[in-house]
Amino acid sequence: MNLTPPTFPRQDALKFFKILNSRVNEYFRENNIKKTGNWKLYIKTAIMFSLLFIPYFVLLFLPTMPFGIHLLLSFVMGVGMAGVGMNVMHDGNHGSYSTKPWINKIMGGSIYILAGNVYNWQVQHNVLHHTYTNIPGHDEDLEAGRIIRFTKHAKWYSFHRFQQYYALFAYGLLTINWCLTTDFKQMGAYLKRKLSYGGPANPKKLWTGLVISKIVYFSFWLVVPMLLLTWWKVLIGFFIMHYTAGLILSMVFQLAHVVEETDNPTPNELNEMENTWAIHQLYTTTNFAPKSWLLNYYTGGLNHQIEHHLYPHISHIHYGKIAQFVKQTASECNLPYFEYKTMFSAVAAHMKHLRDLGMQPEITQ
Repeated sequence: MNLTPPTFPRQDALKFFKILNSRVNEYFRENNIKKTGNWKLYIKTAIMFSLLFIPYFVLLFLPTMPFGIHLLLSFVMGVGMAGVGMNVMHDGNHGSYSTKPWINKIMGGSIYILAGNVYNWQVQHNVLHHTYTNIPGHDEDLEAGRIIRFTKHAKWYSFHRFQQYYALFAYGLLTINWCLTTDFKQMGAYLKRKLSYGGPANPKKLWTGLVISKIVYFSFWLVVPMLLLTWWKVLIGFFIMHYTAGLILSMVFQLAHVVEETDNPTPNELNEMENTWAIHQLYTTTNFAPKSWLLNYYTGGLNHQIEHHLYPHISHIHYGKIAQFVKQTASECNLPYFEYKTMFSAVAAHMKHLRDLGMQPEITQ
């Protein structure tokens, strides 16, 4: 990975972001609406946490239930885990859940019950992904080791010819990797590079917090259940929960950034990007199923990924309205606004893109 971050030009001849900001700010001002969450988000928070925890306690207090029901409840927990991540943790760590920092901190901290770590997530997501979106060597969301080739800039291996077939199986391992290896690798790498978000990093405090959080996590999700349930049932349920959550979270990201329309721009010889940061987001991000109430509700508005990337500090409950201003302004400035009308079409586009990237480069050129 390139350790020297590229720079974005400050001058925007089209004045895209200036015009857009004026429209967005006017909307909130005229309607006297806060840019953070409201009662709708609070109710949704309760629903998502219920999906995660109610099945957990049902399993503990009814240990003799049929194994099929056990598996079903584990799946529901996975749905709840992803739901908490997209709706609660995500807004909290972006500071958009509430106007009160301490509430954002608590909600952002929900990542610990999802197997993640606040420091790692804020550096990887808030800093690297949101700043250098889809830039190879800087956006770690494009990194999948050798397993999957997400850009034409990644090294090609012969097994990539089959990646459109095995990718979905690999996606489900996302959160399992978080709890087992990723957090330790990321923390070591980020501290070595002296990366931080919102203040200087304290290595001793961060490492101690990581170890303690992992002990608490595995105690809650594995040790305690094994005191009441058969150990192999617990392990299978744990895997299903994580696999479900990992598959959902991975797909939401891939549909927004890894499709044929989205670009993977690289800096010039002076390490400068062609477009301003805001315009860069339009070229590297796409929406999917924007009119689907269910997807918009469950994914925390992340099907409106363009709006999220332009306004990560605004709660996702407002993205549907903001999208009107973004689309209008992009059209007036003759800039792209990528979106797939349905989730099915977005999935199809993503799989096709994986197939194209999996072909031997010499053949595709």
